[in-house]
Amino acid sequence: MFTGLVKEMGQLVSSTVTAEGKRLKIKAPKLISEIAIDDSVSVNGVCQTAIKIDGDCFEMIAVHTTLEKTTLGRLKQGDNVNLELALRASDRLGGHIVQGHVNGTAILEHVENFGENYNLKFKIDSSLRKYIIAEGSIAIDGISLTVSAIGETWFAVTIIPHTWNNTVLGQRKVGSEVNIEVDVLAKYLENLVKYNTQPTPSKISESWLRERGF
Repeated sequence: MFTGLVKEMGQLVSSTVTAEGKRLKIKAPKLISEIAIDDSVSVNGVCQTAIKIDGDCFEMIAVHTTLEKTTLGRLKQGDNVNLELALRASDRLGGHIVQGHVNGTAILEHVENFGENYNLKFKIDSSLRKYIIAEGSIAIDGISLTVSAIGETWFAVTIIPHTWNNTVLGQRKVGSEVNIEVDVLAKYLENLVKYNTQPTPSKISESWLRERGF
């Protein structure tokens, strides 16, 4: 589990096609001393397992399913990536609960300066729209962010200078594809309502949830 607070911008050193998918080598000089074999590392929001440590680099294998569902398969040598280590029990939950299970991708449609901040608008797949609400949490390339506005086919976030300068979002251009993970609580609530098979009427319903701000 992660919190969506990026600890380092790593860099892709190499990408090799394997039978399982792609073997990626990531340079992470700041975090490498804390990474051990079998550790979970969030790479642009995708939970991956370190399988080898080589100097200031670690290696991982992105399987075919991951390559199809995320942007990892389109990374090129020299590309920067957001990195975060798995949450320790003693750590503060500074962002929100991020599993590293990407739900899909979005396309950056518009970037606008707003004082020192940046407003970013993303086009989303209709299947993800129901899980996103204004002022709710969302992870973009592993970054915990708050949704500032939303429409039928898009959502927007506001990025502060620190996030812009210290994550890959500051390097994204209009047309760039990003990994999206919706708030897992929204998916649990949907599942609870859908599969509520109690013999007696449950107090939990869609209207009950809406009245309480869900």
